[in-house]
Order: sequence, then C-alpha cells, then structure tokens
Amino acid sequence: FLLSEASGWDLIPPTVLRDGPFGPGMVQLWVDADEESPLVDVVAPDEVPDGWLAVLRAHDHHGDPVVLTHADHEDLRHLAVLDVVINNADRKGGHILHTAEGQVLGVDHGVSLNTDGKLRTVLWGWIDHPLPEHVIERLSTLRAMLEGTLASELAEHITPKEVQAINDRVDALL
Repeated sequence: FLLSEASGWDLIPPTVLRDGPFGPGMVQLWVDADEESPLVDVVAPDEVPDGWLAVLRAHDHHGDPVVLTHADHEDLRHLAVLDVVINNADRKGGHILHTAEGQVLGVDHGVSLNTDGKLRTVLWGWIDHPLPEHVIERLSTLRAMLEGTLASELAEHITPKEVQAINDRVDALL
C-alpha cells in the first residue's frame, strides 16, 4: 500500500495494521468490484475482446483452445509495473478489481516483497513493450523517495534487505 501510494497510482486499497486474535496483521478496505467488466479473462481464441492482450494460449479441461488475456488498460499496466516493484508472487485475475467507477485495484499482496525473484502475474501482455516515459518518470520519483523518508517508513514494516531489494527492482526497471 505504501509503495502504491508513493507511486501516485493508488492501485491498492487503503491498508492498515491491526491487532487481531492471532496477533498483528493487516486489513484492507473492502472494495466492491464490477463483476460485469473484468480486466482479465480466459476465452476462446476467437473471443478475445478488441484491444486486449493475449498472455498465454492453452487448452481447457475439455481440450479446447483458450487464451488468457487482459485489457490494454493504462491503470492495469501501472499495476503490472507495481507488481514488479513489489515482487508480487501471486497476481491472479481474481486479485484485480475493476470498480463501477472505473478504478483498477490490486488486492491480496500476502506473497510480495521477497528478496528473491518470485514474480508471478497474469499481467504479461506488455512483456516486449518499452515502458512509457510517464511510467519511467514515476519510477524515477519513487526511486528518489526510496532514498529518503519512504525507506524509513517501509523499514517500520520490512527488513533493510527487503527495502534494498525494492530499490534494486526499481533500478532494474529504470
């Protein structure tokens, strides 16, 4: 959440620390998704929506061809970049919410911020595309923030090695 907020993309619902019956943990604001407009889907090859990006071609449990695809949506692209920054090891289609207001949000980041490369995401549609200049500018700003107070803020929650790994991933993207 802190990295999403610092990036200026606001792609993760507000997340707070709370003490619970089993000790400290985090709670994310509940967000209702618009189930009629998903941003990730598995469809037949001839049913890929216009403007969507194919990620993977496979066969379903009946042996019929299918395509894992996602929208070519600017906020979804930002979420893909944020997934690299946080080393998200569990980005599934069901972890991407599209609200009735058109907002894109990523949820369930319990398998993120590992120091070892663990990136697993359905958002591979832009894999061979260069980062747009505005994304590079945001990453540069984020990198500068990681040299200052953001690193201190993160260090309250994660180890110095994990903070350094974030720096390294932002540097690699830049």
